[in-house]
Amino acid sequence: MNHVRQVLVLLVLVLVCVTSAPAHAATPVRVSGASLAATPTPGPCVDGTLPGGALSRMCIPSAGWNGSMVVYAHGYVAPDAPLAIPSLQLLDGTDMADAVQRRGYAFATTSYHQNGLAVLAGVADMRELIAAFPAVAHATPLHTYVVGISEGGLVSTLLVERYPSLVSGGIAACGPIADFQQQLDYVADARVLFDYFFPAILPGSPIAIPDTVRDNWDATYVPAIRQALANNPHAAAQLLKTAHIAVDDAVASTTAYSIISVLWYNVFATDDATLKLGGNPYGNMARVYSGSDDDTTLNAHVARFTADATALANVGEYRTSGELTVPLVTMHTTGDQIVPFAQASMYAAKQHATTTGRFVLLPVSRYGHCNFTTGEVLSAFDQLTSQRSYLPLVMP
Repeated sequence: MNHVRQVLVLLVLVLVCVTSAPAHAATPVRVSGASLAATPTPGPCVDGTLPGGALSRMCIPSAGWNGSMVVYAHGYVAPDAPLAIPSLQLLDGTDMADAVQRRGYAFATTSYHQNGLAVLAGVADMRELIAAFPAVAHATPLHTYVVGISEGGLVSTLLVERYPSLVSGGIAACGPIADFQQQLDYVADARVLFDYFFPAILPGSPIAIPDTVRDNWDATYVPAIRQALANNPHAAAQLLKTAHIAVDDAVASTTAYSIISVLWYNVFATDDATLKLGGNPYGNMARVYSGSDDDTTLNAHVARFTADATALANVGEYRTSGELTVPLVTMHTTGDQIVPFAQASMYAAKQHATTTGRFVLLPVSRYGHCNFTTGEVLSAFDQLTSQRSYLPLVMP
């Protein structure tokens, strides 16, 4: 699914729900009756640099501002990409910031001050973005709603959990919000099992990626992977089953697409994550794999690795608590090949144990990462906007 369509759906989702969310604790902006009555008109966007070095963009309607703001936390960007404001062009060519303002809301986003593994950086940069907004708008917003997609979904969740005084609520879509260690393991396991079923295709190892693989990924290694999968569909089927990688059974091409998608994260994210976590966070010494034709042989010969203690400890900084004092809504496709749906259902179980009643899980029965339609989002939020005092827990 096109990334900009994912973003459009999430923004529609936010703009539908904000009118019934709890009040922000900060001193509100004074919005005159004349201003509220005016047709929302997009104002010029202000680009800047936040104190930590992240790029920012803030846009306030020149007329008809309802006093609330939507802040957007973007998804994963390759570590070697230049810092940039995330793409804000919608599927029909409309600018996202313009579309949000035409609904009466201010809009803000940031590049984060680093790419790659940027969850903690994203949390810090979003806090700076929210803090910087009143100086640009000359007012404190009535409500601030954070919406995050994929990696940004974890950014959004951590913000909602840890800094409820800054945000009135959040949307976390298709992100690794329950167990970040499990997400790291999922990607590395896929590479370990790929190397077992298709040896000698990718140089290096699941925890050490040669530069040549990244440099020649599209030209050399993606075609090689596709050919290997086509030559041995039975092995490909075993890989999918043992690594628990989702595919669309009705579309044969999703086998290669899903496997290559997950391997991309191993190739482009592993070394960056190792650097930022202070060591290798992946270990599978005690893991028992199942689903192959011969699990005994698989477990006897698959490559094994030991995680570094420092890295494991540092992963704890990414751990969510499930404790919410402001609402959090998450959507997740059941056939997500990048971030498995289990991340959403596990967070629901974790949050349910806290009995705060501030979480809504909206499972979507479909293949693909963040593959939502506008219609189902709007239909789901019709139920949520009728709950004015709190958002009830909805389990799949």
